[in-house]
Amino acid sequence: MRVMVFVKATESSEKGEMPSAEMLEAMGRFNEELADAGIMVGGDGLKPSNQGKRIAFDGPSRLVIDGPFAETKELVAGYWLWNVRDMDEAIAWAKRCPNPMPGPSELEIRPLYEMEDFAETLTPELAELFGRTDEKLAKSD
Repeated sequence: MRVMVFVKATESSEKGEMPSAEMLEAMGRFNEELADAGIMVGGDGLKPSNQGKRIAFDGPSRLVIDGPFAETKELVAGYWLWNVRDMDEAIAWAKRCPNPMPGPSELEIRPLYEMEDFAETLTPELAELFGRTDEKLAKSD
């Protein structure tokens, strides 16, 4: 099972405050444990939303919205992509994570869709299309 683990933004992350050396070391050691266990597929920190953009869709219309974005508690400051047995394993790893922010913070764990979740609508042609994309991505690693 693949899950995306979001590090929720805080006021300090939205201000662009950089983590301390101690926090970087603790997170680096945690990431190393995840990688050694074969859990971590990828992950990174994100710059504050004032450096981001949103693209709003309405039919054929596209609107670019400049950051910063209003609700800090709804923003993401970083992420991991993990490959775990189940949600219980993801929770166990998340509980081991050093506090990713100074002060109170949260992680959010969300399962990713897998191709079998689309079984009712996945035609052989669509399976082939997505298979080609997977092959291209595998070659770029």
